[in-house]
Amino acid sequence: MRKLIILAFLPLAFISCSSLKPTETANANPSLKFINSIEVPFNQEFKNTVVGGLSSIDYDAKNDLYYFISDDRAIYNDARFYTAKINLNADTINHITFSDVVTFKNPAGSKYSNWEKYPNSSIDPEELRYSPKTKSVVWSSEGARVIAKDFLVLQNPTVQTADLNGNYLNEYKLPANLNMQKEEKGPRSNGVLEGIAFNKNYSTLYTNVEEPLYEDGAEATTTKGGMIRLFEFDVKSRKNIAQYAYLLDPIAHEPNPAAGFAVNGVSAIQYYSKDQLLVVERSYSVGKKACTIKVYLCDFTNATNIKDIASLQGQEFIPASKKLILNMDDLGIFIDNIEGVTFGPKLANGKQSLLFVSDNNFSDKQKTQVLLFEVD
Repeated sequence: MRKLIILAFLPLAFISCSSLKPTETANANPSLKFINSIEVPFNQEFKNTVVGGLSSIDYDAKNDLYYFISDDRAIYNDARFYTAKINLNADTINHITFSDVVTFKNPAGSKYSNWEKYPNSSIDPEELRYSPKTKSVVWSSEGARVIAKDFLVLQNPTVQTADLNGNYLNEYKLPANLNMQKEEKGPRSNGVLEGIAFNKNYSTLYTNVEEPLYEDGAEATTTKGGMIRLFEFDVKSRKNIAQYAYLLDPIAHEPNPAAGFAVNGVSAIQYYSKDQLLVVERSYSVGKKACTIKVYLCDFTNATNIKDIASLQGQEFIPASKKLILNMDDLGIFIDNIEGVTFGPKLANGKQSLLFVSDNNFSDKQKTQVLLFEVD
């Protein structure tokens, strides 16, 4: 897993974390019934690009079209997103047909640079959502924080709006606590903006950091979860209007060897209903090929708006509640690096579909999977 392997070589800083426990919601749980999955072949080519690193999935119901972002930092091909048709035959995924690939442009109208050659003018695409209201896409970049003896890159994360040709339109005004810093403050490298979700009428946008900000405490361990932040934005002003705390589960499995890399974080979110999100927690430990993927119903109706709380350590606040909807370990099948989730079309029985996509990190040891579920 490209990003997880990169993280394994970075020093880990452990800071005490709040001992708050998330409260449970009183609302009934939706249930998810697995239907089937399909794989995109490794190194499949489409319009002179390698289809890989798919880190998000979103569904345009009007045009029956899916959007996928690639987390390629312009190393294999230009930074880009794909559109595709997913054929459902008898309510199962039959095949995926890619229909277009679009290159992202920076504010100057140029392509983003290759990360390995020109990191300061590169980008790290992570999540993308289509807005039928504006016929545009909103997408996130994790930025970069690389601090070495003779090498320094501090690139802030971004949430940008682009037209359907990939041209830059505008960007959201991210709060100061998302600025990359040389000191151990703000976001951790590769632990920043992983998910994006619009509310029902596209007036509100949500995003999340994958792992805790330095000042909010330590990352998850195999015995204790870490506290991350969910961010709420007003779409019209593109300003951050609220932040909510969310307590991660501990890492699902001990790494092997014991000193090996292990992580748990939020890799995707999906709007469910007012003040509720489906939250995907992804846990990975060296020595175990599969990821443990848990889907929670998160409710921040009663959560404290922590926007003005600089550090969560030692503070009193109410985190968002969470209820377990699905642990994919229970499916009895191999599950890879899930990074995207979207509601799809209604199934023949009238029930809602939900689809997930995994990021293969351009590795032949991993899989690009699209999984189909029925929502009950």
